[in-house]
Amino acid sequence: MDMKRDVVLDVNEKPGFLQWIGLSLQHMFSMFGSTVLVPLLVGLNPGIALFSSGVGTLLHILITKKQIPAYMGSSFAFIIPMVALMKTTGYPGVATGVISVGIVYLIVAAIVAVIGTNWIEKLLPPIVVGPIIMVIGLSLSSSAAQSATLLDGKYDIRVFAVAMITLGLTIVFNMFLKGFLGLIPILLGIVGGYIFAILFGLVDLAPVAHAAWFALPDFDIPFVDYKPVMHWGAIIVMAPLALVTITEHLGHLMVLDDLTGRDFMRNPGLHRTLAGDGTASIFAGLVGGPSVTSYGENIGVMAITKVHSVYVLIGAAVFAILFSFVGKLSALIQSIPGAVTGGVSFLLFGVIAASGLRIIVENKIDFNLKRNLMIASSVLVIGIGNAYLQVGEGNDIIQFSGVAIATVLGIFLNLVLPEKAASEK
Repeated sequence: MDMKRDVVLDVNEKPGFLQWIGLSLQHMFSMFGSTVLVPLLVGLNPGIALFSSGVGTLLHILITKKQIPAYMGSSFAFIIPMVALMKTTGYPGVATGVISVGIVYLIVAAIVAVIGTNWIEKLLPPIVVGPIIMVIGLSLSSSAAQSATLLDGKYDIRVFAVAMITLGLTIVFNMFLKGFLGLIPILLGIVGGYIFAILFGLVDLAPVAHAAWFALPDFDIPFVDYKPVMHWGAIIVMAPLALVTITEHLGHLMVLDDLTGRDFMRNPGLHRTLAGDGTASIFAGLVGGPSVTSYGENIGVMAITKVHSVYVLIGAAVFAILFSFVGKLSALIQSIPGAVTGGVSFLLFGVIAASGLRIIVENKIDFNLKRNLMIASSVLVIGIGNAYLQVGEGNDIIQFSGVAIATVLGIFLNLVLPEKAASEK
């Protein structure tokens, strides 16, 4: 592919020092809410999640030879089994599951390294890729809407007002700012929204005041904090879900391909991106964190700012690691309410969906053909509506998300449907 001509900073370009700080903080703020939400829901330490996401990102960038600007954040796909395991085995069981997920990634990476990626183009043509990318963005819309409307599970007009103000500010900053400020509209939108959230009484600053400046994350390290045991139940519950997140990994890689004008599946190679993801998860399991995955929020930031520099993501990872040790800074970031993150997410998730639409338009997909209509319609509704597949009972439930089901269905329909319907011949 030809490189995009309208980028501000390409993948291997370095920003100036002050730009670097602002752009990296923007990425860290964008991923922070979701990354710490997972451990809060599961019962893990948010500081550990922040630390493991930062180190995991650096490992991913190292393994992919500094070619892929991706951020590794806490994965939502494993929340249900991790919650169940915390109640029965505690973190040692979660660690077994998280590490097993990483091993599955490494196994798939080894297979890809042997057989190559030519099969990818056959499985994932534009008629499949476009709708899948749209689903990745739009399937997150309900979580953004909930963050932008609910406070403690109940509708609050103040939350909605702050979310819309945050969205409005971010749009204005995107459209009218130039120079350095024009590169950090997401960060400025979050800061502006946060100020309004304080004015609307949605921010509790007490935890910030009481937090220590230095706070060591609550690490859970095998042979140091516990004696590791092979929890086969954890492996059975969590390892298969890696196949689900691998499909989402492919979707994110497609979006990055489109944004940067590259073919990352060939260079540095899908085997390297999968190995990077897997290694990041294994590290998280060894220090006490949840499984990690590439983050759509950060892809959205890159799409809006047209800054694709891998060095900016390295900066974000370093900030995440540093902030995991600074109690007051971590507390300040954790005080950002859902109203603000929800307002920004309206834009971030929408931009991802629009990238999928652009693929459909640029490849001139003909929706007068029933084949294309059947594939796109099924993928969009199942994925956006989250028609998930749930197998098992009690603590052994395995859930495949609507995104994963839509991806598999899109690939299947593309392989089996004829070029034209019987009525079109």
